[in-house]
Amino acid sequence: MAIASMTGFARAQGQDDEQSWHWEVKSVNARGLDLRFRLPSGLDRLEVDARAAVGTRFKRGNISLGLTVSRHAGAATLSVNRDLIMTLAAEGGELATELGVAPPTMDGLLALRGAIEVSETAEPDEATRETRDAAMLADLGTALDGLLAMRRDEGARLRVVMAEQLDTMEGLRRAAGACASAHPDAVRARLREQVEALLEASPALPEDRLTQEVALLAAKADIQEEIDRLGAHIGAAKELLAAREAVGRRLDFLCQELNREANTICSKSGDLELTRIGLDLKAVVEQFREQVQNIE
Repeated sequence: MAIASMTGFARAQGQDDEQSWHWEVKSVNARGLDLRFRLPSGLDRLEVDARAAVGTRFKRGNISLGLTVSRHAGAATLSVNRDLIMTLAAEGGELATELGVAPPTMDGLLALRGAIEVSETAEPDEATRETRDAAMLADLGTALDGLLAMRRDEGARLRVVMAEQLDTMEGLRRAAGACASAHPDAVRARLREQVEALLEASPALPEDRLTQEVALLAAKADIQEEIDRLGAHIGAAKELLAAREAVGRRLDFLCQELNREANTICSKSGDLELTRIGLDLKAVVEQFREQVQNIE
């Protein structure tokens, strides 16, 4: 399974001798797989099989499935309730005379509830119902396949964008490593100055406190670990983009790690150039994260 988006739309339709129907399925982002059904009264029995059909194709997404069913012309017959209309006409005529108003008209009588009766066709037998259910579910499968294809097409486009963003991150990572303030000589010089400032502090720091402060300064002065971890996270993200499975959750976790390393580089920055690189890196990571939110 290629990388796929979580958004898409598809529809499919079918019919038999008495009815026609069409399915509409649409999908948006979600943390898990959330299904919502809109089925006509009496067809709730299709939901179990429909859930299974969705589960075999999708792992994540808020997916809405709607089924509309219509009877063919002639599948139902209309009849006029003559007794009701005759009674209403007679009674209405007498009442109109008493009140001095116009008697009821035919179009007014026919518009009354119960004047026209709809006779539905007989309920289908078990074999007909099973055949119709199978046909509806087959058309649902067609709609779901269309949704799957649309999600994969969008996923392929997102993959190109995300690969470019990872390349940009890698370029910024190398720039951070090449920054003058990240060079070992510059790190040692900066650390030496900070330690000398501590030694000249008044009043003098206790030896154990001085040791702690020097350790903290040394940890903050070196960003090589962050640069190395960034490289590992970027490499892992590229491998996931090439995977043929649902990788959205793992990419989302990597976004957190990438953002953490970018934040640390900014906090350890010793000059404006490294700070600029760190901020640019944070911006690209955020753009990457926005795309990941749409990946299954």
